[in-house]
Amino acid sequence: MDTEPAASGRAPASRIRGAGDERISLVCFLYSRHDTYLAMPTRWRERLEALCRTRGPGPKPTFSIVHLLKAIGSIARAGQIGRASLARELGLGEGATRTLLDRLARAGLIRTSRRGCELTEAGRALWAEISEDLAWKTGIARSALALGEHNVAVLVRDRASKVRSGMEQRDAAVRAGARGAITMVFTGGRLAIPGISEDASSEYPSACKALLDALRPREGDVIIVCWADNALSAEYGALAAALSLL
Repeated sequence: MDTEPAASGRAPASRIRGAGDERISLVCFLYSRHDTYLAMPTRWRERLEALCRTRGPGPKPTFSIVHLLKAIGSIARAGQIGRASLARELGLGEGATRTLLDRLARAGLIRTSRRGCELTEAGRALWAEISEDLAWKTGIARSALALGEHNVAVLVRDRASKVRSGMEQRDAAVRAGARGAITMVFTGGRLAIPGISEDASSEYPSACKALLDALRPREGDVIIVCWADNALSAEYGALAAALSLL
């Protein structure tokens, strides 16, 4: 039976009470002494960040790049979706969703009709670019590596060398509304937790198997598991954590 990541001499564990469950041991990752890696943003990220910027004298958009990522992914998976349904999925108001869709349409990424909105050829190409770097799964079952009531796992392609202590990803997730996150790298055919476990696949076999089956990582990929009090915060936290590596 898997247990939570044990503390080493350099990383003492703290205790918090799980949501309606017995106490769970959490690892307090140490900050790396290495300088923070400043990655050049991917082309698709630059495009999405441009869509979030304030334009003219109007109010600042109330959505961010994680909302755009989820919106494009939701439209891609649905094929076609109405604005009200998308607003519920994003957790945004009608006005913010209208602005978000207007910017996607002006960028040539979606087309809208009475039936809803769908990706254009350019939008599908952009989603293909995003999918080369990211994949995420919602509804991950609670385990030794998924510590919340609501858990989301995100795969970041070919970024294992950019992970330091995992604190950067955890902090990004928390800022986006999550409760916590664990960062793992896939090297040598197994998952490792930087600074904690060189072979998490052996220490937490069932938890790691569930993640490997869900995301199918390749050598050099990163998996981040994020948890929160609600599903949407867990998803946005996971996306924010992934973006810290891109």
